Amino acid sequence: MTQPTEPTQLQLDPVLDDSRWAFGTGFADPLAGIDATVPPGVDARALAAYSLMLGDDALVASHRLAQWCGRAHDLEDDIALANLALDLLGQARLLLARAAAADSTLVPALPAGSPVPAEDALAYFREAAEFRNVRLVEAENGDFAATVARLVLFATHRLAVMQRLTASRDPVLAALAAKAVPELAYQRDYAARWLVTLARGTEESRRRLLAGLELVWPFRDELFATHEVERTAAAEGIGVDPAEVAGEVEDVLGQVFAAAGIEAPRVPQAGGAGRAGRHTEALGTMLAEMQVVARAHPRGRW
Repeated sequence: MTQPTEPTQLQLDPVLDDSRWAFGTGFADPLAGIDATVPPGVDARALAAYSLMLGDDALVASHRLAQWCGRAHDLEDDIALANLALDLLGQARLLLARAAAADSTLVPALPAGSPVPAEDALAYFREAAEFRNVRLVEAENGDFAATVARLVLFATHRLAVMQRLTASRDPVLAALAAKAVPELAYQRDYAARWLVTLARGTEESRRRLLAGLELVWPFRDELFATHEVERTAAAEGIGVDPAEVAGEVEDVLGQVFAAAGIEAPRVPQAGGAGRAGRHTEALGTMLAEMQVVARAHPRGRW
């Protein structure tokens, strides 16, 4: 029997080296060590409102993907979907923290003594009408094909936005966008591969994919409808006008659909209202489940 010689040493130094991380290792505050000062000439309220929109998109999309945990068709995709959800949750946390740092009046008031950090307060203590996500991300998951259809549309759009956001005048948004780009590139690739696989698979898988596309396609135009907050953010050089990415998104989706041998659905558009706080009933139901524990214990520590 081989006898151990020296105790195994944990190699924590590289992990604790803050230079390795975009946002430090202070996990209690996602912006710890980051200069969150609003750049000169930038409207802090516009920066906060814009960050909130992108943060809400990521938070709601993350929760829908997380609902697949333990329910996917095989272990590999079960874990893959959970990892995609974690990537988006990380983006949501940073964006909500950025929103709160730029404009603290956005953060809901909590009972005295509550230890809930600002990004959690924004996630767990707002009503549905206060969320600013696009409605594409809030609908029920449907079956796997419907989730793939939504993810390919959402990831393609978000990747195009984040690539441009790396040039934001706000260094915090620029840094978190740089971190998000490779994550979203993987998400787009994952969804596109599955879309092609399902379209070229069996008659049943193709039928389900086409049905899933018809479910999500009515929410497509909302992705490119510029809200006043986005227009202001783009004019100030801190954000992206979503209308600018429409051509790029169409090109990418066209390539994916061509590979799959399908065409984009021809269905009426539902119109855009999520950025204004008008949502489907599905968001309220989702939030009731997501927020119930935090709201029941606003002074709780986890």
